[in-house]
Amino acid sequence: MNDKTISNMKKDVLLQLIPQQGMLPLYFNKDTQTSIELLKALYTAGVRTVEYTNRGEAALANFKAMKAVCETELKDMYLGVGTIKNGEMAQTFIDAGCDYIICPGLVESVAKVADANNMLWVPGCMTPTEIIAAENLGAKMVKLFPGNIIGMAFMSAVKELFPNLLFMPTGGVDTSKENIEGWFKAGVCAVGMGSKLVSKEVMANKQYDLLIEETKKVMAIIKECKK
Repeated sequence: MNDKTISNMKKDVLLQLIPQQGMLPLYFNKDTQTSIELLKALYTAGVRTVEYTNRGEAALANFKAMKAVCETELKDMYLGVGTIKNGEMAQTFIDAGCDYIICPGLVESVAKVADANNMLWVPGCMTPTEIIAAENLGAKMVKLFPGNIIGMAFMSAVKELFPNLLFMPTGGVDTSKENIEGWFKAGVCAVGMGSKLVSKEVMANKQYDLLIEETKKVMAIIKECKK
């Protein structure tokens, strides 16, 4: 089995895993060990893919350390990288072993690098024009960002125009049943969960047990929403 076949299989797995999980936790912490412990807590709660956001100078070094933990202890965890804004940045994290790339906007240079490496990339979009451009560049999944600004009504309105795309709102999605249910009714495949789940308080106070508990609650709500 060659590298391209393996990469294609990974893309297919991720395009099934993210909707199956129904949520994508995302966070950044400047401390390496805290980043690792948060990842382990999410894993304990049942999460099998996480987005680590590239939002600080320590992001690359932390990502490499987290990836090493995935390879030794959390072998069925897929680790993506978010907040990728150019092709060079994308290549750096691909070389560091990321499993997929997520952007805050539509970045053609990232699409080119990801495609050259046969890797899943998820662009951020806010308008129908951006979604069309993403689809024409080969995107299979689109991140609606910022989700709280775009809103559920927008998702409902454009869903039928893009039957072959998966949508995931990120930004302002909270952990309440009402909010999560509203997004799934609007037609998303998953929700990006940032600071409303992996909060500053959880990180600062190392409340890993609380994170496990809250993550399990969210996953149960999502499971109910999908029925």
